[in-house]
Amino acid sequence: MSELSTATVDTDADTDTVVAESGEAKENQEKPRVPVPDFIDLNEFQKRSLNELHAIAQEIGLRVAGVRSKHQLVFEILCYYSNRGTRIEAEGLLEYNGEAHGFLRWPDLSFMPNIDDVYLAPFLVRKHEIKSGNLVRARVRAPKDREKFLSVEEIVSIEGIQAEEWKSPVPFDNLTALFPQERLILEIPDSPSPSPRVVDLIAPLGKGQRGLIVAPPRGGKTILLKNIAVSLKKNHPEVELIVLLLDERPEEVTDFKETVDAAVFSSTFDEPSKRHVQVSDMVAERARRLVELKKDVVILLDSLTRLARGHNSAVQGGKGGGRMGSGGLDTKALQRPRKFFGAARNVEEGGSLTILATCLVETESRMDEVIF
Repeated sequence: MSELSTATVDTDADTDTVVAESGEAKENQEKPRVPVPDFIDLNEFQKRSLNELHAIAQEIGLRVAGVRSKHQLVFEILCYYSNRGTRIEAEGLLEYNGEAHGFLRWPDLSFMPNIDDVYLAPFLVRKHEIKSGNLVRARVRAPKDREKFLSVEEIVSIEGIQAEEWKSPVPFDNLTALFPQERLILEIPDSPSPSPRVVDLIAPLGKGQRGLIVAPPRGGKTILLKNIAVSLKKNHPEVELIVLLLDERPEEVTDFKETVDAAVFSSTFDEPSKRHVQVSDMVAERARRLVELKKDVVILLDSLTRLARGHNSAVQGGKGGGRMGSGGLDTKALQRPRKFFGAARNVEEGGSLTILATCLVETESRMDEVIF
């Protein structure tokens, strides 16, 4: 009798074990593991809408309570994927100050610093001999320990060339400067605007030229610049056209992007002076790297006056400023704008940099008179 009762107890225990195991299996079926993608392109991932990113975050179990920006969501989702084996690659322009801070910035965002920027260690910069303004594609990993940003694990390509095959070209400052020898034709047959034809007749442009469009405010400088940009894209598709808009209204930036099929970089009037300086420096470095690769580059700048104002505010607000000159202009404020504008040249080894900038006059500002 005792043996029978013992067997009954054992049977009940086995039944409880089976029930428990089936319960766990059912629970696992109710909570399936979210599949992790094998590969993600960071640049394409950034184009997803905020609603899509929220849906992905909820699907993988990230806490998204509170106000979070789109870039914060991108950063957290990519960290989650990277820690689970997803291969992540990103392509951006290197911003490197020569010390310990090197980041890949995104041209679509006009190089604005964000939390989802990718950190590039100085030893990789030295190893591959890359410079600020180079286009770099790299394999990215999540931050470790006390790191705050996504980091480059391996450089895949530089300027479209495999990293192991990349050879640093001759530095821009070592290239031989020449007078312009090849013309840039602006006239378009049957164009509704005669202004490009007038420029061809009165002030013809050449590859490697420096030019100023001088006019008072609301004199039509921006419209002329836009017409020139359209003409260059149609008549000279081989030219790398860059439009730089500083201290402009956001709607004007949008109009330029929709009208001109070119790389448009901007810093609007509601952004600080340091931001104007950062964008202009990145554009200048990018243009130099393209010329080193023997390409013809044209920069359309609106405006040189606002660029000088931005540098003046940045110099006065930081260290390294000089004496206060006429019109409230710091004596060192024009050094970098002069270097920017003076970089235009035709190069004997191949390539050229043409800069056409607008300049404000008759603004009743002593500073603008000194800048001009």
